[in-house]
Parts: sequence; structure tokens; C-alpha cells
Amino acid sequence: MRSPQYVLALDEGSSGVRAVLLDVDGRVAGRAYREVAASYPQPGWVEHDAEAVWNRTLEVARAALAAAGARGAAVAAIGVTGQRSTAVAWSRQTGRPLHPAISWQDVRTAERCAELLAAGNFASPLGAATKLEWLRRNVGTVRAAADRGEALFGTLESFLVWKLSAGRAYVTDPSFASVTCLFDFFTNGWSPAMLAALDLREDALPEIRASSEAYAEADPVWIGAAAPIAALAGDQQAAVFGQLCLDPGTVKISYGTSAMCNLNVGRSLRFSSTGAFPLALWRIGDELHYCLEGHAITAGAAVQWLRDGLGVIADVADSDAIGRSVPDTGGVWAVPAFQGLGTPHFDPAARATIGGLARGTTRAHVVRAVLEGVALRCAEVFDALAADSPAGRPSALRADGGAARNDLLLQLQSDLLGVPVERPEILEAAAAGVAYLAGLAVGFWSDVAALRGLWRCAARFEPRLSEAEREERRERFRKRVAAVREVAS
Repeated sequence: MRSPQYVLALDEGSSGVRAVLLDVDGRVAGRAYREVAASYPQPGWVEHDAEAVWNRTLEVARAALAAAGARGAAVAAIGVTGQRSTAVAWSRQTGRPLHPAISWQDVRTAERCAELLAAGNFASPLGAATKLEWLRRNVGTVRAAADRGEALFGTLESFLVWKLSAGRAYVTDPSFASVTCLFDFFTNGWSPAMLAALDLREDALPEIRASSEAYAEADPVWIGAAAPIAALAGDQQAAVFGQLCLDPGTVKISYGTSAMCNLNVGRSLRFSSTGAFPLALWRIGDELHYCLEGHAITAGAAVQWLRDGLGVIADVADSDAIGRSVPDTGGVWAVPAFQGLGTPHFDPAARATIGGLARGTTRAHVVRAVLEGVALRCAEVFDALAADSPAGRPSALRADGGAARNDLLLQLQSDLLGVPVERPEILEAAAAGVAYLAGLAVGFWSDVAALRGLWRCAARFEPRLSEAEREERRERFRKRVAAVREVAS
């Protein structure tokens, strides 16, 4: 019998589900993607049909195997990554959801979070903690099942692993847990204080296990073989591992609808002087690693607006060539704050602004200005993280995500940071990262050192601006951001 040839990564995104099959050389042998729908029952509410997400997960897993011409027996291990803090309650007996999953994007518990903060308990509307409480308090079927001890609570990855293992594994890992607002960074377990404040029982939450560990075998009915489920990691932390930013002081950025930047700070918990979020990165064996995370709320969404809102581009991919068709922005500038400003400003009231328009302004100038605005915002996030780096200012930035295909964006990013920006061959860095973690758990790769040669650079963008010109552009942008915030206040 042939040895297993692949590791299967399942990436549960906010708008779609992806499966990626990697071979021992770290190359993609098969991939598949399916969209998943969201529903919006009220303003600010975002929900998913968790059972439909599970069914899509099976579809992409089987499709990726088919694309590689492989069967389930070829899978050495399975890893699960994806969106963090999407809350699910399901039945211990049937495995079926008791209510639609509440997306991490849902802000229905904002007032409750304010109450908790006033009482000295940190809670964010984007975390799962108050969403789980809301399910417990407001959904009769959930409350009744919880009172009988039959309800299980968790985030989406725990539900999917439960389904995949036919109920044999009820687990999460520190990277997912640390985003929920239920995690105690000093004990690395569930916080008794938050559990008490939210009337949640620890035995109704998943066990926090290592990020790289064989939890249980997948039921062979799903992919035709009982492959071990051997890794869990939140999408951003998994992308850090996928980019092999394994040393303290290394940093990656994932360009999606928003842009998420994560700095590896090593094995000591580190708090930020600029408001970045401390999170667990991963746990391998007994070693827990940490990061700081910052975000630009609007990144790829700004380019989508050029297509959907203004109609000046037909396809998001067109922004690269159109932006390159002019040598500069012609004086046009943009602050892409369509949903407020994230790190380091944390100003939800700020709104996007375009200025410097003249009679000679063309769509190409506007497109280039928006891309430059995204790069400038991401540079602010990078600088906020760099201020707390344990190893000094990072010497390079590794980029992934859909918008990382845009050469102009990455060149502008390098110019405005003054450091090289590197794009890997595999842009699905989260999937690659959780695949590496799963492979390590079962000996598909011998150790972390064996992984370092798997990362391959597809393109490297070197800074071309002088330090003086770079600082002049950055200073102009700082003034424009201040003006935008002043107008919104």
C-alpha cells in the first residue's frame, strides 16, 4: 500500500469554503472553492446556515481530491482553519445546529459589550463571547437544550471538527480561543470571570488543545478514509505559519476585504503601545507563541467599490493595469475608510474621502489613488506593529490574499514602507499554514525546520522612493486622515 501523499486543508471563510491539497514538497496538488451565503435578518445582524457550511465543506474536500486524481486514502492528515468568532450552538445528540450561526461580523451585542466593559470585563461585538450568551438567553431551543446539558457551544471550526469526527472531538486551539473574548491569557484556558459574567458553563465549551495534534479520525464516510484531524488555527494565525513567519519580529499581511497584519512576538505575551491586539499564534507541544494583530478595515473592499459603486472598472483585477497606465495620481488622493479606521486610530465614525480632483482627472488617477490609499493605511498598521516588535523594525513584509495578486499595490506598499514586500507562490497562506501544522502532527514533515524550504517567493517588490519622498507622502496622508476624522467628529 502506498503511503499517504497529501495533507488536506479546509479553510472556512466568511464568503466561501476552500479546500487545498498539499504534497510533501509544499505544492498544491488540488484545490476547490464554493461560495457560502449569509443572511441579514436585521440591520447589523449577519448569520450563516452552519449545516450548509458543513455540506459545502464536504463538497470542496471531495472536489480537491478529485482535482488531484486522489482518493481519501492518500490523505495523511486534515487541518481546519477559517473565520474566527462565528458562534454556533448545536445538539450533542443530533449534531445539528440549534440556530443559525452568528457571524463574527454581526454586531447585535454591541450594547451588551459596552455593559461588560463598564463592569471591567473586556468584550468586543466581533468576538464570540457575547454571541454565545445571546444564543443562550434569546433562543428557546438553545436555552432548553443548555438547561438539559445537551447544547454544545463553540465557534465554527469546533462545530466542523465535531461533524467531521462524528462527535469524537469537541476541540478548539489557543489561536481560535484567544479571539473569542473568553480566553484567559495568563492561564491559557477559558476565563472563569467571563464565563460567570455570561452564564456559560466550561463543560459546554470545547477543550482547548494544541494547534498541531491528532484530535480524532475523520469518519471514513466523508472522504472515503479515516484520516486524522490534526490541526486547528484561526485564519490569520494560520497565514502567519503558512508564510513561515516563524521567528519573532517577522510579519505578514493578508489582503482581503480588509487587510490583517500580524507580527510574531515569540513565546512571551506582549501588549501593544499602539492598540494592536495580543493573540495566541499557535501551540505546538507545550510551546505557545503569540502575535500582535492590526487591521485596515477597508482594503480590497475599496477596489470592489470602484467596480460596484462607481463602475469605473469592470473587474477587480483590472485595477492593476489601469492604475499603471498613469505615472502618478495626478494630485488625487484617497483615505479608504468606508467602514471607519482600524489600527492605530480605531475610529468607527471616519468615512472614506477622495480629494484633489481636477478637470483633467481620469478614472486611472482615481484607481491609482485608491490603491495608494490602501497601501498608506496598511503602512500605518505596519508601523503600529513595528513599534512593539521584539526584534526591531521588520526588514520585510510577506503578503498573501486575493489582492496580493495586484503588482501595483505591492509595489506601492514597498515604496511607502521602505522595506521589500514578498509574494509567495501559494496565496492561500491560511490553508498552507494549517496544512503544515497538520502534517507536523502526523510526521508528514519531520519538524518545523523541514518546513522552511517549502516557502517559495513568486515576486519580490523593492522600495523605489527615497526616504525623503516617502516621508513626505506619509506626512501628507497623516494630515488627510486627521482632517477626515475631524470632519466626522
